[in-house]
Amino acid sequence: MSNFSQWFWLLIWWFLFVVYLMILFQIIGDLFRDHALSGWWKAVWIIGLIFIPFLVALIYIIARGNGMAERQLKAVQAAQANTDSYIRTVAGSGKSPADHITEAKALLDSGTISQAEFEALKAKALA
Repeated sequence: MSNFSQWFWLLIWWFLFVVYLMILFQIIGDLFRDHALSGWWKAVWIIGLIFIPFLVALIYIIARGNGMAERQLKAVQAAQANTDSYIRTVAGSGKSPADHITEAKALLDSGTISQAEFEALKAKALA
């Protein structure tokens, strides 16, 4: 057998091995993400993945594939919502510096803040 064909088959086997590992980690992640499945069933699936990995992985994907996709979608949507919320809090309310200064002046006029606090808020709004 030529050197190129050996290299090619080695490449194919490594690719299949990496794909198998990705599927295995997806299954394990899905098992721990599924709150409806009891701990005993999770243990059975994990033990099956250890002793008969290819067959159990295939059965898991066939039997629980739709739920697996739904749980992944919910996790992605929750992560997106958290990211959007974080960006909104970091970006601020979208008010202009003049709006912030006006609010700070109203607080100063009402006696809620001191002149020094007003100056600090004004400097922060203009920065």
